[in-house]
Amino acid sequence: MSFSDIFTRRFLESFDSSVSDFNIYTILFALFIAVIIGTMIYFTYKYTFGGVMYSRSFNISLIGLTVVATFVILAVTSNVVLSLGMVGALSIVRFRTAIKDPMDLVFLFWAIAAGIVIGAQIYALAMIGSVIIGAILFLTSKRLSFETPYLVIINCDNQTSEGLCVEIIKAHSKKARMKSKIVSSGKGTELIYEIRSNGENTDFVDKLSLVEGVHNASVVSYNGEFLD
Repeated sequence: MSFSDIFTRRFLESFDSSVSDFNIYTILFALFIAVIIGTMIYFTYKYTFGGVMYSRSFNISLIGLTVVATFVILAVTSNVVLSLGMVGALSIVRFRTAIKDPMDLVFLFWAIAAGIVIGAQIYALAMIGSVIIGAILFLTSKRLSFETPYLVIINCDNQTSEGLCVEIIKAHSKKARMKSKIVSSGKGTELIYEIRSNGENTDFVDKLSLVEGVHNASVVSYNGEFLD
């Protein structure tokens, strides 16, 4: 018997044993766990989202991505021949969707990694890892809410009104930093300040609008990530 015959027989024996050990109950249980963890990822993304525009379709796709990754890995681990073809098929896949928020990339990798681990039937690792990741994201997202960032935009006439506005801003904020100052001939001055406050009280804007020489004052919620 030649070496190629021995290799072929060993290969077929391993293929038969892997298929025989794989049953419908394993598939259903793995997909059930994938749905559970995918739902956990869904709610974590929903309650920790801190970007500009929340996308419900993207969030739902995280559940689908977890399930898809699971049954792909189940197929690969159950069939050696299929795993070789799957590697070739997935190598030609290209994703063109732009990821605007870096945190979205974290959730995408979380969903894919969870699906891979569940497909490999390492359920404890998938559950424990997902709980730890979810807890970290919840804790870090809540920590940002202690100080609310705002942008204060003021249009005034002269340096006197500008100085009064700066005093009011600093008196009603924990931190204040000038982001921009534009002086236009005949149009006055436009000031943009980034401030940090303990809550959502913006009554100081009314005081700014009452300062002599101030044409308008506005405040915009700001997370430091969506301005160019």
